[in-house]
Amino acid sequence: MKFSLAKLGVLLLLTLWDQSSTAEEIGADIKNVPIFDAHMHYKEPAWGPYPVETVIELMDKSGVAMALVSSTPDLGTIQLLKHAPNRIVAELRPYHGSAGSSNWTKSDGMIDYIRTRLERFSHEGIGEFHIHRIDPNDDSLLRAVAQMAKTKNIPLHIHSGATPIELFYRFEPDLTIIWAHAGMSEPPETVDRLLSKFSSLYADTSFRENDILNGEGTISDVWLKVIKRHSERLMVGTDTWVNGQWDNYVGLIELNRRWLSKLPKDIAEKIAYKNAAKLFKRDVSRGLIGTN
Repeated sequence: MKFSLAKLGVLLLLTLWDQSSTAEEIGADIKNVPIFDAHMHYKEPAWGPYPVETVIELMDKSGVAMALVSSTPDLGTIQLLKHAPNRIVAELRPYHGSAGSSNWTKSDGMIDYIRTRLERFSHEGIGEFHIHRIDPNDDSLLRAVAQMAKTKNIPLHIHSGATPIELFYRFEPDLTIIWAHAGMSEPPETVDRLLSKFSSLYADTSFRENDILNGEGTISDVWLKVIKRHSERLMVGTDTWVNGQWDNYVGLIELNRRWLSKLPKDIAEKIAYKNAAKLFKRDVSRGLIGTN
């Protein structure tokens, strides 16, 4: 029986996947792997109790070499970036003044605000922003945001269910999107479907750690399939959206290392830092820890 080249390619990929699925877990060696925190916020309530020096100290203590940061307001991100430019990748969160997660798309002057901040500072993404529901009245603004991201060749970082992700790809098929919290409450089957459908879709797994780990301390079967199938486009994060997350920052990184320790070394390293490093064109290593 003859096979087409396409079928042979599929068989080869399945064979490689089976081999990686039986590879030895990285285990305790995960403690030596640097982390790229792909979902960090430095919001105004944190500035007093957690000055920029303390944030970097927490990163050092946790083995976090670099972080993708957005803040409410954007000044928080800029403060961190100025203090530690080789440790921070800045992205522009639209929230400022009275514009927050529930109303930013209705805020007067939002497009001008985003455009001006992108021109003034070296942001490498737009987000993390929330899309709680689809409102056709927001289409023109969302299209403009998508166009700005495409023009500057930077990703959008979106907190939403599956439908807004698909909407943005209809607006601009060539976008790169980071799906915050891997869909947050979407089932892993939906995460798998969208990652399979859109080759430029990434996902950070912040707030999904306890979904990924089952009650026995191993990775659930359904999440393991998603992780191994899409290991090139997953990243970890802490989502320091309230000070309680900063209080437990070391523990949050330890939680991420716990589930990463259950994976083969090559996959664990990709998700821990290599995927983010590739996406943002950074050289990430443990040598960054302890530096600004």
